[in-house]
Amino acid sequence: MAEEIREEVLESRVQTYIDTQANLDLLRFITCGSVDDGKSTLIGRMLYEAQLIFEDQVTSLQQDSKRQGTQGGDIDFALLVDGLAAEREQGITIDVAYRFFSTDHRKFIVADTPGHEQYTRNMVTGASTADVAVILVDAVNGLLTQTRRHSFITSLLGIKHVVLAVNKMDLVDYDQAVYEQIVEDYREFAKQLNFTDITPIPLSALKGDNVIERSAKTHWYTGPTLLGFLETVEVHKQEDNKPFRFPVQWVNRPSADFRGFAGTVLAGSIAKGDEVRVLPSGEVAKVADIVLYQDSLPRAHTDQAVTITLDREVDVSRGDVLVAAEAPSEVSDQFDASLVWMDADEGYIGRNYWLVIGSKRVNATLSDIKFKYNINTLEQLSTRSFGLNDIGRVTLSFDQVAPFETYEDCKGLGSFVLIDRYTHATVGAGMINYALRRAKNIHRHAHDVDKNAREQLKGHKGKVLWMTGLSGSGKSTLANGVEQALHAQGKHTFILDGDNVRHGLNKDLGFTDADRVENIRRTAEVAKLMVEAGLIVITAFISPFRSERDMARALFEDGDFVEVFCDVPLDVAEQRDPKGLYKKARRGELPHFTGIDSPYEAPQSAEIHIRTSDMSLEESVAEVLKHV
Repeated sequence: MAEEIREEVLESRVQTYIDTQANLDLLRFITCGSVDDGKSTLIGRMLYEAQLIFEDQVTSLQQDSKRQGTQGGDIDFALLVDGLAAEREQGITIDVAYRFFSTDHRKFIVADTPGHEQYTRNMVTGASTADVAVILVDAVNGLLTQTRRHSFITSLLGIKHVVLAVNKMDLVDYDQAVYEQIVEDYREFAKQLNFTDITPIPLSALKGDNVIERSAKTHWYTGPTLLGFLETVEVHKQEDNKPFRFPVQWVNRPSADFRGFAGTVLAGSIAKGDEVRVLPSGEVAKVADIVLYQDSLPRAHTDQAVTITLDREVDVSRGDVLVAAEAPSEVSDQFDASLVWMDADEGYIGRNYWLVIGSKRVNATLSDIKFKYNINTLEQLSTRSFGLNDIGRVTLSFDQVAPFETYEDCKGLGSFVLIDRYTHATVGAGMINYALRRAKNIHRHAHDVDKNAREQLKGHKGKVLWMTGLSGSGKSTLANGVEQALHAQGKHTFILDGDNVRHGLNKDLGFTDADRVENIRRTAEVAKLMVEAGLIVITAFISPFRSERDMARALFEDGDFVEVFCDVPLDVAEQRDPKGLYKKARRGELPHFTGIDSPYEAPQSAEIHIRTSDMSLEESVAEVLKHV
């Protein structure tokens, strides 16, 4: 009987503990700063001091510390977090390391982010979901470039609460003057940022000072310990009080009797009978049921993943957003946004990408780069391209309208990623600042005399023959030959030649990759207008990048764009060299010359493939005319 009572008491205590833990508030925070500021050591020390690691982990940590030898015979707490072999060998953090732990007051998810500049994109990933940033500064070195970089990114991503952790105080003999100077320097820098509060704490992650317990060695410090601050800081907004936002991730239709829309509530709450609006279509319906597995819920709250059914059949697909009918979000197709570039390949004005916002994917164009930041001074620098880890402001244009919120109002509908359409690599991450007003006020004007009418008058269809190939591949020669043949047939034609266009429309552009992208974008827009006028347009451009040729193709109706690949080996093109350009490029007098120090991406599925080194001009012209 006594044994049964003890088991019941034990079971009751366990259940009470589980219930208590389940109801604890969750805080997400990051540690960031420059290389070797002690981020991983700090997290390891916190877990160790709070007795949040198991005995076998301690034993393993002691053995690893001896093997690594970084702290003599003492424990190297960084090894608790630096999980990658490359990190342990180099003593740095490369990837974002996530750790979960809890105390009696709160649950925590901590992201240890890398300090190296080349891994800034990893730091952005870790910071994107954080509530608090712990920014470490080495007391010996003071503020560094990465301190400023990570602080700026932290502010950009909307984190309002910052701990300035002045670490390694043991190396400066816990000097109060050193600490106060660093705090003063940081507060002066942070005046340009959007933090709600900055809490400075002097500590030694290695020795444990002011991490869990207050240190007698900093008797002059009266503020909180790091863990004490993290347990008590108030960060969570009342997301349930915001208007309802629910991106549809999946249309759930297991049978003809059930059609639900699965997703996660990004903001607000929803109850049975509430009226919702489907964006971008604007259809209105009422919530019939809220389903969680086999349960029917009366209400769903922020961050809850559920399936919603509606009281009537409306057109809803993945990427659509269910919103409060009386307080819908906006829709637009042009935006001002802040962007962090994450790819080794540069991003250029005019280049197209896939963009994912919420659960919706659209085609997006980087239509303008307003500026990028000098991270040290926060100066705004003029640029036409984005390099790895660059941060700046851009204008984005979508191929269709999308529901959105500003990042400040709703991170889930105000943040996005850019994806390369060919490699599928994530090349950028950004935050929407606002929709452009011109997106709502500019509309296409319908003409009474349209493209079909113009084509009937001319007696043939408008079309563009897009000739691409290396310099010396015979593009201009072939273009002239084709135009003469078409003109003899009574066709209305016009040649857009690369050199001629650069004498007027594009004379402000050079030959950098960014300028080449813009050169093709402008030419494609002009060609589109000419095709709508009913002309057969022949372009003769190197147009070296596949992305821009695909962008040009996307402007035209099916069948109106014909890609003509003038294929010739590089050595043959150099032998021809009618303008002496290859010789100049080989001497270094023409930088960014295609085929020499700038790449040419050959078409993979051109409609017409002309090997100009093997075919005569007459044969080449005849081959093109077959497709007109």
